[in-house]
Amino acid sequence: MVKRTAILALMCSICISSCDVDVFGVFSASSGLEERLECSGEFNFINQNDLSLSTGEHYSFVVISDTHVMNKDANGLENIGTLLAAQGDAFIVVTGDITTNGDRENLALFMQIADSWNIPCYPVIGNHDIWFNNWQVWRELIGSTRYRFDTDNAAFFVLDTANGLFGDAQLDWLESELATTGKHTFVFTHDNLFTNGIPSFFDDRLTDRRECARFISLLANRADAVFSGHLHRPVITTIKNVQYITQEDFKTHRTYCRVYVNGNDISYEFNQI
Repeated sequence: MVKRTAILALMCSICISSCDVDVFGVFSASSGLEERLECSGEFNFINQNDLSLSTGEHYSFVVISDTHVMNKDANGLENIGTLLAAQGDAFIVVTGDITTNGDRENLALFMQIADSWNIPCYPVIGNHDIWFNNWQVWRELIGSTRYRFDTDNAAFFVLDTANGLFGDAQLDWLESELATTGKHTFVFTHDNLFTNGIPSFFDDRLTDRRECARFISLLANRADAVFSGHLHRPVITTIKNVQYITQEDFKTHRTYCRVYVNGNDISYEFNQI
């Protein structure tokens, strides 16, 4: 009994330190992947016109992750607007854990701030965003958790790994969609595939090796990059000419990645606000 108690305490400690976890929310995470994918195609926050953007061949966009809006505190998220305006970025992607508890008040605050940026914002659902039975809040305010949008020379895929899985149906959809991509391909998901240290249960939630192998195979030599978060520390791995980029959390580090698309060329820079 003592050993079990010690192990449980250690797991809770790791969880809290590594993923900004509200422990009680872990046990209240609602909905499965299949349930959420049934709502694909419902767009309540994204404008339908923003699913196909006229950007030309040369543009930039920004990626951030793990904003963890909580208690009406957006952790400096509102300051990104100045950066976006100065650079003239085409859009921004937020790769999950937008809120800490998935609650309506803080998701609405995120939406209010994102609207002030005056460019399209594409949210990715994270594990924190479905806690406390709050998937229904995301569905009502945001909508679909899996979708595609396009620019003049690229296809962008947003995937749902909030339960730590891709799922066969979602990978089937991705495989089908990849047959109609343009010059460049980017994928965004919350959970990370790789770590830069000793993996733990909380570091690497995408633990279905069969799914991960299929995902990597689908993207091999055809995608430019896969962006994720969740880990709260940076990891960049290149496999079969695809860069897998896990970003630091925005909440603590205020880190953002700016991606430059210049015709055939892709480049990246990482900065902090």
